[in-house]
Amino acid sequence: MNLESKFPRYTEYNPLVPVYCATPDKGGCIHRFFDTSPISPTGRYLAVFRFPFEDRQPDPGDAGEILVIDLDTGKENVVADTRGWEPQMGANINWGGSDDELYFNDVDTSTWKPFAWKLNPKNGKRMKMDGTVYHASPDGRWLISANMTTMSKTQPGYGVKIPRDVARMNIGPASDDGFYLTDTRTGRSHLLLTLKDAFEKANPRIQVGDEIKNSEVYGFHSKFNPQGDRLMLSIRWFPAKDKPRWDMFKEAAKEVRFAWVTMKLDGSELHCAVGPEEWDKGGHHGTWFPDGKRISMNLNIDRDDLRFVQVNYDGSGLRKIFDNVLGSGHPTVHPDGKHLLTDTYTKEKASFNDGTIPLRWLELATGKEKVLVRINTKQPSPDGVLRIDPHPAWDRTWRYVTFNAFIGDTRRVYIADMKEVIG
Repeated sequence: MNLESKFPRYTEYNPLVPVYCATPDKGGCIHRFFDTSPISPTGRYLAVFRFPFEDRQPDPGDAGEILVIDLDTGKENVVADTRGWEPQMGANINWGGSDDELYFNDVDTSTWKPFAWKLNPKNGKRMKMDGTVYHASPDGRWLISANMTTMSKTQPGYGVKIPRDVARMNIGPASDDGFYLTDTRTGRSHLLLTLKDAFEKANPRIQVGDEIKNSEVYGFHSKFNPQGDRLMLSIRWFPAKDKPRWDMFKEAAKEVRFAWVTMKLDGSELHCAVGPEEWDKGGHHGTWFPDGKRISMNLNIDRDDLRFVQVNYDGSGLRKIFDNVLGSGHPTVHPDGKHLLTDTYTKEKASFNDGTIPLRWLELATGKEKVLVRINTKQPSPDGVLRIDPHPAWDRTWRYVTFNAFIGDTRRVYIADMKEVIG
């Protein structure tokens, strides 16, 4: 990467590592999420989503842009537009196994059916997938996603916008909806795990009573482990009423319940890793450890405060990572086995309470903490769906971290070179 000569350096609050703004001109950009590197497999390109506006949520049919930035030359290139996006994840842009494979969502506005594109950003050649993308396997062979049109039932920002009157409503765990796997060689997609099977066949079971029969039940997050041989899948449900319910995090957040299940790609070894009895304590943002066998997340495990915890894929071994360190943001564990990286929501205790937040770097052995970067993420709109989460994401070499911020009255994407602190 030619970051130092091509991109302006961020110096406010004296960062402990070199930090560069990768979107210094027009801005209006975000990268995807803390579990997905927006940097291409070779390290040459950065793929981000550009908003058409930053002061409101999109309406069905509003188009945004897929932007690829050459990290060697600094050149920006708009490679596609899309109507398949929401404010937190953009169009769920994922690199495949090479710099010639870029996946993102779109919507056919004549049918309101969402789908994913497989795009070669170098020559514009593309292939339409039958299914959608939330996460791509590390080799780019598979795409996994829940139903992208129903994610706004609990939390807008993560799926795609379609008119609400054409979206389905699930009462009880459906046998014809759940998590969909797409083969990127053929474009064909199939229902890998039904919501019904998730509740009936997981071992251990998801601990829920008869109320599930009268609940709206939907899939949400879906993630491959780094080895590409196991999935973690998020399920959410809430009491059903006569009419479909939407945006439950805003309407009645305490009524929403959660579970993480894990499984292999052939459908075997289905487990409830973190069930509602734990989620009810309060928590957020699970993801895989580098070993692909453990999950890290924030959880109020002792009902005293948010903590960083870990659990095995089969639900065993749930424990705190630190005894007395506050959890926050979007934590990931580095494969050196020595460090944990996370950010902070502006309203969490670990923030600076002025709109700026830290990127936190913690030693796993001692809990000792460093603030790597302090940067603003507060933006003018009071709409929480439009909030700016840094979502610090490692590249495939585990040296560079990409994150979002709000600087110069717009959303911008930054890259931190972590070489000096990894050691």
